[in-house]
Amino acid sequence: MGTDEFGGASATPVSNVSDTARWVAVYRAVESARPDAVFDDPHADRLAGERGRQIVASVPRMMRSGWWMVARTKTIDDLIFDAIGAGCDRVLNLAAGLDTRPYRLDLPAEFRWIEADLPGLVAEKEQLLAGETPRCHLTRYPVDLADPEARDRFLIEALAGATTALVLTEGLLMYLEPADVDDLSRALTRPEVAWWMLDLAGPGLKKAMNENSRGLLRNAPFKFAPPEGIGYFEDRGWRVGAVESVFVVAHRLRRLPWFLRLVARLPQPDPHHPPRNRPWSAVVRLTR
Repeated sequence: MGTDEFGGASATPVSNVSDTARWVAVYRAVESARPDAVFDDPHADRLAGERGRQIVASVPRMMRSGWWMVARTKTIDDLIFDAIGAGCDRVLNLAAGLDTRPYRLDLPAEFRWIEADLPGLVAEKEQLLAGETPRCHLTRYPVDLADPEARDRFLIEALAGATTALVLTEGLLMYLEPADVDDLSRALTRPEVAWWMLDLAGPGLKKAMNENSRGLLRNAPFKFAPPEGIGYFEDRGWRVGAVESVFVVAHRLRRLPWFLRLVARLPQPDPHHPPRNRPWSAVVRLTR
């Protein structure tokens, strides 16, 4: 069992949103152990820890393979390299959690990568990765991104000198209230930000995760899943540069469970109208 913010026992291993980082790390570790792995994260098992493995053990069996996490991770990896090839000079990873891309991706040594997350998680991560050397110029900021003033101060400092930055918010938006996503969208409308990459959940996925996960996300429910899909961001001045369905990518990577492979042959949903009655999610890269 996890612990709540006051140190008492919680009824679910996921005691807060930060615990979902341990959950994701387990799936990275499992994928990395495969002989046909699509990425290699030698630090994932250490970062996941016993809490992460406990979370996965409590996940309903149909969700336990983590195929969507593998597809999401690989898609973001590829789109980051694509952006660097197009001139990206900095990555800002907001709510970076236990992500290890600066350690496992083949990045230029001089490339600047900046992470931001809550002070407690940043301290834990630095302790767990002590002695490991990132492949690029990595800086971590302990900051509460839910505090607009602290977030804006961080953005000013972290983007100083950048001209074509990519901001990554993997695994973040679905836990935010729509008003907070709107505020973040405005905050990222800056001349230094060339791309904003995020993973977007549809209403059907929000319902499935909140109602069909045996209470796993009771302390960290999905909140943001706009019925207009990518249109939500287009209405706020963003241009959609890439939309990669996690389901389609998982099928291409041969990670879909057998009972979903036939579904992958069917026409896929319009990302402007994500389904309300079945899960859908995508990795989206936005420009201005």
